[in-house]
Amino acid sequence: MADFDTPSTFAARRIIETVGSSGTPPQWGFHFFSAGLDSYLNVLEQDYLASYLPQGGATFKLLVGTYGGGKTHFLYSVRALGWKHGFPVAYVTLSPEASPFHRLDRVYAEIARSIALPVTSEDAFQSMETGLLPLLKMWHLRLMEDLEERDIPESKRISALVQMAERAVQGLESLQMQKALVNAVEALARDKHNELADLLQWLTAAGYARERHKRYGLLHAIDKSVALSMLRSLTQWVRQLGYPGLCILFDEAEQVPSLSTRQRDALLSNLRELIDECGHQHFAGVLMVYAVPDSNFFEGRSSVYEALNQRISSVFEVFNPTGVTIRLDELEIDPLELLQAIGLKLADVYERAFDLLLPNKGPIVGAVAKAAYEQRFGDIGYKRLFVQGCVKAFHLARAGQATPLDLESARKLL
Repeated sequence: MADFDTPSTFAARRIIETVGSSGTPPQWGFHFFSAGLDSYLNVLEQDYLASYLPQGGATFKLLVGTYGGGKTHFLYSVRALGWKHGFPVAYVTLSPEASPFHRLDRVYAEIARSIALPVTSEDAFQSMETGLLPLLKMWHLRLMEDLEERDIPESKRISALVQMAERAVQGLESLQMQKALVNAVEALARDKHNELADLLQWLTAAGYARERHKRYGLLHAIDKSVALSMLRSLTQWVRQLGYPGLCILFDEAEQVPSLSTRQRDALLSNLRELIDECGHQHFAGVLMVYAVPDSNFFEGRSSVYEALNQRISSVFEVFNPTGVTIRLDELEIDPLELLQAIGLKLADVYERAFDLLLPNKGPIVGAVAKAAYEQRFGDIGYKRLFVQGCVKAFHLARAGQATPLDLESARKLL
């Protein structure tokens, strides 16, 4: 999933800093201590990203794992696979304030702002732009190259570009998006920065000003009534740009607060609708993964709950890739073996970061793994507790201090 096999000293140091302080994986470099996920990831890659999705299929997966249980790590892995196969990826951190799922217009806005073109190296990742502007730039570049190859005179290129752009977006469901995209690529060609900013504001649902947007033929804001149509149009445009499809990864990073019955029903209804969209031809090339801390949120007695539960009841497995729900607490590998595999890889990263050899790293990792696994029913995910404990133990070893080589000392460390 990366173009290098060993992290640089600085990259390794950043991995250790991130994991040791918060227990969360870094956005780049997580694969250096990844373990236990290959069976699931290989199925997603071979059955979907490398075949079914580029052919026009679409799929939805529900990822279930406790806080600190590896959901973000899994989503980062899927993002890397999507980029590997040429998919733009929108990694969306859902939050009750910025992007509540019961407001589909807010969700669309976060997708439009977070979409990222494929990157293949850490340097490219650190400098990558997100949002629709990079897609527009890529489209503008391809249109201009096509015009140059056809020897269109420079004086006529912009008008020809507009005509080509209009033909290219004719198939999009939203007529408003068609107008916005054509005007945006023309503004880009003419270096009209203010116009481009106005159009990007509308395209990302960041605001609507009638006096400014009406002159582009944009007669209303992007609200919940058109959000799904806009999302379908976005996925259609991505395919028309020559990409195989779009990966949309939702990370429910915070506990969903108490919602009114109406808001909860709207959230579940939106989710049901998106699942159903993955079965329609106009939603081609889409991989959608929604990560939640537990599935209790989908329990209830109303028809909304029942309709959704019918759609997420099947379990994704190596021999049942069409299953919907991926359960991170039911990996094929033994939990203690998984922790030890992660810990030993993390030890290699630590040695790279500080240019040393850790003494007794096997016994240290084994002891911390047992102590962390004892906390599997606690409030903090035991995997997060484990990686934080490992880094702390490695620091002690580097400083020449006593390290946890048995279960009791590891318990005290945690």
